[in-house]
Amino acid sequence: MFSFPIRVYYSDTDCGGIVYHARYLDFAEHARTEMLREIGSKHGLEGSQSSLNAKLKLAFVVKSITVEYEKPAMLDDMLEVRTELESAKRFSLVFRQTVMRSDEVLCTLLVRVAAINTETLRPTPMPAWFIPALQET
Repeated sequence: MFSFPIRVYYSDTDCGGIVYHARYLDFAEHARTEMLREIGSKHGLEGSQSSLNAKLKLAFVVKSITVEYEKPAMLDDMLEVRTELESAKRFSLVFRQTVMRSDEVLCTLLVRVAAINTETLRPTPMPAWFIPALQET
């Protein structure tokens, strides 16, 4: 499991100090990006997503997201986004991302991403090392 801390800022909230529902998508995206950066750095890909694109012509695009909201996050809350690999196929991954405030589950997202070749914009298989590296996080 990969853990990413994030603080709720004023720009994340409505006038009542409650996090706007779409911001959870951003929180999850930031966590996945940092997870890829960490994995990439272990495999000689500095900057991760940029390196995956430049060296391997590989990018990930979101295919679908399911979101379950449980409790609201509030202005100034310190949150943790936990990212786990739910399932993996040759061309796609499903991540379970849980937004937590201490021990409280605030939101759970199931995010399906597809691997594409950045030149053809067609599905492409992930490198052999990639899924095992994800499973180690």
